[in-house]
Amino acid sequence: MRMSLLQIAVLSAAALCSAATQAKVEVEATQHKRLGPLLVARVSEDIAPGDYETLLKGLRAHPGKFARKTALLDTIGGSALEAMRMGRLLRETGFDVLVPAAGVCQGSCIYLLAAGQRKTVRGYVGLHRPYFSSGDSARGQAAYHGERYSPAAFFRAMHVSARLAEDMQHIDPQHMRVLTTEELAGYGLK
Repeated sequence: MRMSLLQIAVLSAAALCSAATQAKVEVEATQHKRLGPLLVARVSEDIAPGDYETLLKGLRAHPGKFARKTALLDTIGGSALEAMRMGRLLRETGFDVLVPAAGVCQGSCIYLLAAGQRKTVRGYVGLHRPYFSSGDSARGQAAYHGERYSPAAFFRAMHVSARLAEDMQHIDPQHMRVLTTEELAGYGLK
């Protein structure tokens, strides 16, 4: 899963040039010929406040039993707190997660990936310390939103190595690191 210098540059440029808009969150029920009823949640673009509510509404609009629930991830990250909320919801409702071959999961998307019951990564996963705008700290952001911000506690709850939170803190937001297949496995993300 090695990336060329060009691929890394493109992913980094996408992260730096992203607009502060909400993610595109879509939930749809579908019927698979062999598996039966499936529920698919797609999360793309920037994760921003309000995306949790969109995901929750989509899930409530599709009650019932499904043979499989899968979240397709192709997002350059965004709000860490919102991603953690969305991740908890995905875990509570029994979703698997998939980063498709043409997809990326970077920045706060790591919380969605960690939340999956089963995790499949075919695309790229990029890691960096969360970025908080206007000089806000993680603690200040969490207090503002009335939530506790603890990546290590989140990862432990998702049965992912808490070392991931520690390693994330050593990578500047402007310098994303693409994880190898071995690193994904080591963190419990594969």
